[in-house]
Amino acid sequence: MRTVIVEDEQIATQNLQRLLKETNPDIEVVRVLQSVEESIEYFSRGNDIELVFMDIHLADGLAFHIFDKVVIDCPIIFITAYDKYALEAFKVNSVDYLLKPISKEDLTRALDKCKRLSTQNSKSTNISSEQLTLLIDQIKQKNYKSHLLIPLHEKLIPLDVNDIAYIYLDEKISRIVTYDGESHYLDKPLDYVYTQLDPAHFFRANRQYVIAHKAIESISLWPLSKLYITLKVETPDKIIISRARVTEFKDWYTE
Repeated sequence: MRTVIVEDEQIATQNLQRLLKETNPDIEVVRVLQSVEESIEYFSRGNDIELVFMDIHLADGLAFHIFDKVVIDCPIIFITAYDKYALEAFKVNSVDYLLKPISKEDLTRALDKCKRLSTQNSKSTNISSEQLTLLIDQIKQKNYKSHLLIPLHEKLIPLDVNDIAYIYLDEKISRIVTYDGESHYLDKPLDYVYTQLDPAHFFRANRQYVIAHKAIESISLWPLSKLYITLKVETPDKIIISRARVTEFKDWYTE
């Protein structure tokens, strides 16, 4: 099965490719696309793709913008850390909706569903209202972490997520900074840590920073329609929200 992955996080792409090899070695990943713009350009040309794995949140905007410009006829399996996009996902050719971090069991289920649709020679992947209600209920049952375990010498110290002001990448190392200014090393990738936090309270500002809602002190306009975020706790770098993500940030902040 010729497959395309639309995902801008290298670790997430590598994890998905590994799981695909383990669950279905017949799947051939022919292309990895990293942005809305690149995806529009690719799908505008003719291709023989049979399945697409698509992260909803890309560096230059939401993947749904791709469908404003092109039609993707093959089935799509959406992958994301955000449950609030479930309804939008099923307006397009969606077979399933997987939450990060992806498990082998969930991936197998989605591939089996795609196989059944193919066997039935059905191009329609529409989901019924009852199925959608059930799916959303399952998604909302995802339990986000209330505490993280921080390695300290030969111990693991529990840290309340409510004490986290921001998390950032420090030379590929994830560091958590609390409101009292303490910094803690965490032996997990930033991508993974973010999926464990409630997106109602934490926002992925850019590739380097995850920020807490209540840690934001001010929001300033920045050149080229970007936003500059100042936190109540000092940060090593300026936190800039790209123009492509300004609307999403505003929606998150005002919810």
